[in-house]
Amino acid sequence: MKAASISDYRALAQARLPHFLFEYLDGGSYDELTLRRNREDLQAIALRQRVMRDVSGIDLSGDLFGQSVKLPVALAPVGLSGLYARRGEVQAQRAALEAGVPFTLSTVSACSIEEVRRASGAPFWFQLYMIRDRAFMADLLRKAAEAECGALVFTVDMPVPGTRYRDYRSGLAGAPGLGGAARRFAQAMVRPGWAYDVGLRGGPHSLGNVAPVLKGKTGIEDFFAWMRDNFDPSVTWRDLEWVRSQWRGPLIVKGILDPDDAREAIRCGADGVVVSNHGGRQLDGVLSSVAALPRVAEAVAGDATVLADGGVRSGLDVVRMLARGADSVLIGRAWVYALAARGQAGVADVLRLLAAEMRVAMALTGANRLADLTADSLEDLTHTATKGSRR
Repeated sequence: MKAASISDYRALAQARLPHFLFEYLDGGSYDELTLRRNREDLQAIALRQRVMRDVSGIDLSGDLFGQSVKLPVALAPVGLSGLYARRGEVQAQRAALEAGVPFTLSTVSACSIEEVRRASGAPFWFQLYMIRDRAFMADLLRKAAEAECGALVFTVDMPVPGTRYRDYRSGLAGAPGLGGAARRFAQAMVRPGWAYDVGLRGGPHSLGNVAPVLKGKTGIEDFFAWMRDNFDPSVTWRDLEWVRSQWRGPLIVKGILDPDDAREAIRCGADGVVVSNHGGRQLDGVLSSVAALPRVAEAVAGDATVLADGGVRSGLDVVRMLARGADSVLIGRAWVYALAARGQAGVADVLRLLAAEMRVAMALTGANRLADLTADSLEDLTHTATKGSRR
């Protein structure tokens, strides 16, 4: 099947991946209310069509934390993405470089900071959680600095992991020992393309950045046990100040839904915030990202760069986010679907699709530049959330 959209790549990923890996990528927490809201609220926002506007000079480029970008998009950090294609994070970084957008490496990636930097030959962004072991955190920050990472994305909405029912049903979580391993092995064997490309040829199958503290343990159950034991529920804004003191580059705080939290992040030294509910994977029932976005954008107006993620599946969705107040947009599941389906070429194609769809949306809303995407680019419909304003 030739993929014409991100939804096509989702279908291709589902057909290629072992069931437990697809469900881990695709699912959310609890009853997945917020997961659905992320998509539904974006789709409910109507663009305002304008005509006869001379849109012959559409420009999607910009600047993001001192880096010139060809699109107002970055690849969000996605844990375990290196298991979706052979050395997946390396492939994704190469696609991002080709497209002229940032790639963000997760703390819990299969490929380490050093591997991605060495294989791609270029810097990227690095995402970090607050972990109990501050010495280990400091070591990761040192490695990120040595790799010349262009920004640190610090995730603050995971003091404890959310419960994802799909992972228990698929056998990814709550299935320790030989029984769980056999169940996952059986799922992999009915996906021979993945089993050969990733299962046999894609090793080492470990979490590259946390391998030193796992001390040779590489099983899925070891990963979840490490998460439970090492994420820090005692974290406060004082800990963000500590991170700021350890990191000299741009600091982006990810996981903000409340304006007061956005202001506090800036007070602690953040250069940017990501309006995000972790893709609906943490606290179920909270606002969609696009619903929370305008108030956060207004709260930090001019003081920080505002990014947003959650439910973005097209260039039209990117335009909606920008018109609601975002300066740039992170995409997560979208690029991993494409990575799982067709590796680096798939990720590159998704970024081309987003650019093409953005151009059409901007042309038909009368916008030549990203700054032209404002609340006036949206229809004021009673069934949509209150519109925000772009700074």
